[in-house]
Amino acid sequence: MSNLNKLDFSALEVSGRNYLKWVQDVKLHLTVKGIKATIKVPIADKPVDEAQKATIMIFIRRHIHDALQTEYLAEEDPRNLWLALADRFDHQKDIYLPEARHDWQHLRFQDFKSMNEYKFEVCRIHSLLKLCKVELIESDLLDKTYSTFYATNIVLHQQYRAQKFTKFLDLISVLFLAEKQNQLLMKNH
Repeated sequence: MSNLNKLDFSALEVSGRNYLKWVQDVKLHLTVKGIKATIKVPIADKPVDEAQKATIMIFIRRHIHDALQTEYLAEEDPRNLWLALADRFDHQKDIYLPEARHDWQHLRFQDFKSMNEYKFEVCRIHSLLKLCKVELIESDLLDKTYSTFYATNIVLHQQYRAQKFTKFLDLISVLFLAEKQNQLLMKNH
């Protein structure tokens, strides 16, 4: 892939490992360029001209691995190429979903040394589940945090739950502040 330094984002790998992220990146870039319609279902009253189709084909081909470029060389319509890639790689959601569900089930607040690590992991799992069309609501995020507190901090757990947070990030901010204050107290001693 000699054109890596010219890419707007990572090219689609032959294995399709980065397919979900790649699809999001392509859609965003095509939306910004105002030509996303070329990969959607055609609308009878809005035909796509050949110049737009060629622009999309060039863009997509630049952002797929050389082996995939060769494999889909005969494809001339961007919508057909998009559908062929989706048919080949869209199963990635099915692959990631069990892993994401497993990670969510086994996520415990007490297993992390810092709030940043915990927040990062929750957000990673939440995003992965969202890509797989499984939505977690705020109460799910809050309950996961409350229910996996350290066993020795039952009073803190009850106090935080009594504050009735409605947003996960609000709870995380309070916990992060408490963590920083504890670190300062420890430094002073």
